[in-house]
Amino acid sequence: MTHAATKLKHVAEAAGVSLSTASRALSGKAVAYRISSHTEQLVLDAAAKLDFRPSQVAQSLRTQKTKLLGVVLPDVSNPFFASIAREVTTYAEENGYSVLLADSRESTEVERKLIAQLRAREIEGLVISPVGLHQQHLEKLHTANLPVVLVDRGFAESPLVSVTSNHREAARGAMKILIENGHQEIGILQGIPGTTPNDERLSGIEEELKETGIPFTSSMIQGNQFSESSGYEAAKFLLKKHLGITAFFALSNQIGLGALQAIAEAGRKIPQDISMITFDDHPYSEFLASPMTTVRQNIKELGRLAAELIVKQLLTGRKPKKKVHQVPVEIIERASVFNLLNSEKE
Repeated sequence: MTHAATKLKHVAEAAGVSLSTASRALSGKAVAYRISSHTEQLVLDAAAKLDFRPSQVAQSLRTQKTKLLGVVLPDVSNPFFASIAREVTTYAEENGYSVLLADSRESTEVERKLIAQLRAREIEGLVISPVGLHQQHLEKLHTANLPVVLVDRGFAESPLVSVTSNHREAARGAMKILIENGHQEIGILQGIPGTTPNDERLSGIEEELKETGIPFTSSMIQGNQFSESSGYEAAKFLLKKHLGITAFFALSNQIGLGALQAIAEAGRKIPQDISMITFDDHPYSEFLASPMTTVRQNIKELGRLAAELIVKQLLTGRKPKKKVHQVPVEIIERASVFNLLNSEKE
């Protein structure tokens, strides 16, 4: 018996548990094997007292498992994606996995390079919010039997498993609020054209406008990135070109942040001069001078479900039968939408 195995045996004896229970508790698998938190703590205390630290490298060589998950996100500085990363990491750690986090910076080329680097580190699965314009490199992973789960962004007619919000219905709900408050000239500040979230949201916007008899005008749609700078330029352009504009719908929190700067520079105020709704409930939203009405995605559920789908596949060896998992959203109404109908009556 090796020295490490001998010490593990001593840990098990000190904690009053079996060798397998001690091994599972020390490798972070307590939850997966339904080991109580009390028993897990007994093992951890015994290991600390005996100064026993299991070698992850040795375990990997023995089991041919690295216990590593790759997570690739387009912008980890965005609180939305940072929260997803936290949920995935937490769930992974609860089940004995470690996470390697990477930022693609909204570049498919960078995304490809990062995935290659992660595969060189022998990741066992990948959670990714792709840039969303190309999917061939991701489908190759699927063909190579590397478990992949897309989160937030996905692709239509794809064999890849995805976890996403109901973007279409959420966008319809936001537009309904603006229209019911008398707004018809509404500027749409979009993200990356051609990506699923952006296009689904635009579809919902178009459906709601058509249902209420308001023309869907492409000239009222501006922007090309889910970024602050894109929101600023798009809002600035629309404010100059469409003098009668009364509202903005920003299709991400970062876009909305840029729009706020453009609105302030134009000497306009929210909501008296411009009403506004943003997709994603940024931490700043509630504390603005006029608290922002937002479409709140269930970020915790998005991240946790994506991690759960990966981990369960790794533990059971079974692929998820369901390909698309949609998470409901809610609209948080605050003070950033002005009722034009009431003002006309006055």
